[in-house]
Amino acid sequence: MKSKSFIDQVEVIVRSGRGGDGAMSMRREALVAFGGPDGGDGGRGGDVVFRASQHVNSLLSLYYDPKCFAQDGAPGQGQKMFGKRGRDLVVDVPCGTEVFDADSGLLVADIVEPGQKVVVAKGGAGGYGNVHFKSAVNQAPTEHTPGGPAEERRLRLELKTIADAGLVGFPNAGKSSLLSSLSSATPKIASYPFTTLNPIVGTVVYDDFAKVRVADVPGIIEGASKGVGLGHAFLRHLERARALVYVIDLAGVDAREPWTDYQVLRREVDAYSAELAERPTIVVANKVDLPEARANLDRFVAETGVTPILVSCTTGDGLDEFKARLREVVRPETRFHHTHAQAPDLSEMPDTTGEEVPAEAIERFATFLKLEKPKAKSHPSRGNIH
Repeated sequence: MKSKSFIDQVEVIVRSGRGGDGAMSMRREALVAFGGPDGGDGGRGGDVVFRASQHVNSLLSLYYDPKCFAQDGAPGQGQKMFGKRGRDLVVDVPCGTEVFDADSGLLVADIVEPGQKVVVAKGGAGGYGNVHFKSAVNQAPTEHTPGGPAEERRLRLELKTIADAGLVGFPNAGKSSLLSSLSSATPKIASYPFTTLNPIVGTVVYDDFAKVRVADVPGIIEGASKGVGLGHAFLRHLERARALVYVIDLAGVDAREPWTDYQVLRREVDAYSAELAERPTIVVANKVDLPEARANLDRFVAETGVTPILVSCTTGDGLDEFKARLREVVRPETRFHHTHAQAPDLSEMPDTTGEEVPAEAIERFATFLKLEKPKAKSHPSRGNIH
C-alpha cells in the first residue's frame, strides 16, 4: 500500500474518560467505636481536547490512529480519599481544522487560532462516596453513587488551509514556481502536471515586516466544482482565503489557450461557491519570458477583458509589481489590532547583507527599542515592596 504524507479529511472516534465510582467505607480504628462513613468521591474522567498547533500541517496522525480515548477517573477510597482525575487526551490538529459531528453533520468547532483548545468529549463526573449521605437519622449510610458515563461520538475533521491569498490555476501553470520566488517555501517543481499534490503555504515578507500568507493549491481541472478529480478536496482549501490569485500560463506550453483557461477557472470557482468567486482577485500571466506569451497577450485581454500582471519566475520580471498588488488587495495590516508595539520577527528578516536597509524598517525597529516599560506602582502601606 502506498504511504500517505498529507491527509486533510479524516473520521475519528473520541471517547472521554468515565468518572470513578464513589466509595462505601466505614472508619475502623482502635478506640473509635463509631467511626462513621469515610468513603471518598471518585475522580472525574479525562476530557478529549483538540488543540490548534502551528507545528502540524496535516491530519495524518489521526488517519493512522483514529481512536482518541481519554483516561477514566479512579474510584474513591476509604479515609475520605478522593480518586485521581483521569488524564485529558490533548490532540494537536492544524490551524484551520473544522470539526463536524459525523452522524448529524453539524459543525462542532472551527479551530483556527494557534493554541485554541476545544473540548470535544467531556469526562464523566466522579461519583459520591458515602460520606456525603451521613445525616442525623442515618449515621452509617451505605449509599454511594457510580461515576458518570463517558461521552463517545464520531467526528469528521476537515482541514481548510489558512492563508491570505490562494493561488488558482491549471496544472503546470507555474503556481509552485511563483510561490517559491516570493517566499521561503520549497514546493516540488517540475515541468509536468500535478507536481503539487497537497496545499503548501508560503509567507511573503515585506520590507516593513508585514507578512502575507499565500497558499499554493494543487492544480484545478475542468469539472472540479462537481468533484472531478480531487476538485472538492482542492477547492476547499481556498475557502478561508481573503483573495484569489489566478495564475495563467500565458505561453500555453501544454497547447492550451490562456484565455480559455482563465474563463474555465472562474466558472469552476463560481460553481463551487458564489461567495468565494466574489472575493478580490488578481490575475497573473506567467511565463512571459517565452515568445509565445507575448503573442498571446493581446488576445487574452480581448477575450477576457482583463489586463493581467505579467511575470516570469525565471527572470524575476513583474514579481515586485505582483507583491505590491498582493499587499494592496490583502491589506495585511487590517489583521492586527495590537495595542502594544510588537517586536519584529528577526528570524524572518530578509538578508540585507551588502544592501541598504529600508529607512522605514530602521525607524520601526528603533521605535520599538525606545519603548519604556511600565513602572511598578508603589504601595506605601506595604512598605514599597513589589
